[in-house]
Amino acid sequence: MKELNIGKIIVAKRREKGLTQEDLAAYIGVSKASVSKWETGQSYPDITLLPQLSAYFNISIDDLMGYSPQLTTSDIKALYHRLANDFATRPVAEVLVECETIIKKYYSCFPLLLQMAVLLANHHMLAADPESAKTILDQAVTLCQRIRAESDDRILARDAISVEGTCYLMLNQPTQIMELVGETVHPFPTDTEMLAMAYQMAGNPDKAKQVLQISIYQHLLFLVSTASAYLMLNADDLERVEAILTRTLGVADLYNLDALHPNTMAQVYCAAAQVYASHQDADTALSYLADYTEVCVSDFFPYSLHGDEYFDAIQPWFEEFDLGVGAPRSEKVIKQSMLDGLLANPQFDFIKADRRFQDLIKKLEIHLNDKGDNQ
Repeated sequence: MKELNIGKIIVAKRREKGLTQEDLAAYIGVSKASVSKWETGQSYPDITLLPQLSAYFNISIDDLMGYSPQLTTSDIKALYHRLANDFATRPVAEVLVECETIIKKYYSCFPLLLQMAVLLANHHMLAADPESAKTILDQAVTLCQRIRAESDDRILARDAISVEGTCYLMLNQPTQIMELVGETVHPFPTDTEMLAMAYQMAGNPDKAKQVLQISIYQHLLFLVSTASAYLMLNADDLERVEAILTRTLGVADLYNLDALHPNTMAQVYCAAAQVYASHQDADTALSYLADYTEVCVSDFFPYSLHGDEYFDAIQPWFEEFDLGVGAPRSEKVIKQSMLDGLLANPQFDFIKADRRFQDLIKKLEIHLNDKGDNQ
């Protein structure tokens, strides 16, 4: 992130033109001492002189001041992960103050604002109390609304809608979600297939294969991840629940999703356990909690998005993600959430005294502590 470096820039530009301090002072209509103070950082030019200086050096006022209202993708990625680690190691209130400072400084850098909204949404649960957590989510919503209103980038606007909607879910505000996304389910777009055909027609079959592979991967994750919500929605109908799990787990096993995307599978297993727990079926609930635990302790860390022998062309796509291939939260926070998924869920209260449940907790604690925290 760049700070104001107007003095250094005046020196550099003056020397580029072969001018002395006296020459520049005479042109601008100030004393040589004034120019000297600018260049040594003892003072700044009067604001009314900035247009004249920038015109003389043929640069913008932002360039003259050495200030950029935008951050690069790599800047944003590094900043996000640094703040995510800070949330795990520093007082939450301190990190939030820093977040607010950064947001104010780069309020027109919309890619940054989107990732700050993601950051806040991913860490709101660390707040000291529910009201503070709500305030953090409200701030994330405000950032998304600014992006949608002010940015001309349709991809950013689409992503902002997704983040904003997720925040509304956590805020238990269904009406806002329906107003945001509409109440009609539209067919899948065909852009991906057309793009793949375009690459093939252009003589680039490898790129066409990659595009279709990415599409298959995304649809696969969408299919399996939505099963968690569908299970909860049908919790009263165990026959339907079993049908959902048979199909979902069949697809997951076919594509080896436990290894390909363990986070998605952990959510599915936990949702299944909650459904059976709601029916006081301890054996089945514990069986799915065992699956949940196994996913959490089997090569989950260091977390990284990746393909496999089937999805062998998607790694370059992951590498282009704004936040890279790593997790959006620190390892320490993720590990705590894995334990909270069992310990803090009231659905499992009736089996918490069960030796099998306690063994699962112990297995999680031992494994997660042994692995260490990548801060």
